[in-house]
Parts: sequence; structure tokens; C-alpha cells
Amino acid sequence: MNFIVKIIITTLAVLLTTWLLPESWVHIDGWLPALIVALVLAFLNQVVRPIMIFLTIPATLFTLGLFLLAINAFIIMIADYFVKGFTVYGFWKALAFSFILSIATAVLEGFRKRDEARRD
Repeated sequence: MNFIVKIIITTLAVLLTTWLLPESWVHIDGWLPALIVALVLAFLNQVVRPIMIFLTIPATLFTLGLFLLAINAFIIMIADYFVKGFTVYGFWKALAFSFILSIATAVLEGFRKRDEARRD
């Protein structure tokens, strides 16, 4: 059940992020591609991201962790490749998308946790 809630939150965050950014930066065809993007991002963050982090440890150490932002952008670009109806127009725009997506997800997760705390 927790996985489903996280996917719904990520889907909403993807929709919110694409709404905030100009269409010349990122485009999505609707809620179904956003749901698929959320599922693909969940898979990529669990499988591909740890491998990329391990392979780029020297670059991450040299940049004091800033290279992790580039890894996030690459993950978004990989999702763009696999999901029809979702397009990000370049690396820097993918970096902006990943940054705003992280903020939107954190805000939505905060609302969810606040509501759970009220129920207890």
C-alpha cells in the first residue's frame, strides 16, 4: 500500500513539475504518461541509480557530491527515452526537472506525513 501511495505522489509531482516548467523544456501528454514516468523512475532509482553512483564515486568525491545532481538528470533522460508521451529537451532542462521534482515530491510527502500524524 505504501508503494502505491508513493507512486501516486510521484505522479502528482511529475504533473506539477511539468506544469511549472515551460513546454519548451519538458512535455507530458497527460496523467497516464505521468504515472508511467513515476513507475519508471521508481525502477531506475532502485536499480540503475546505485550502479551509476558506484561507478562514479571518484567524480562524486572530486565534486563534493555535486555530481549526484548530474546522475539525477541522467535518470530523467533515461525515463524520457523509455516513456512515450514524456519529453525532456536537453540535459540542463532534465537537471531543472529533477530539482523541481525533488522539491515537489518532498512537499507532497510532507502533506501526507502531516495527515498521518493528525490521524494518530
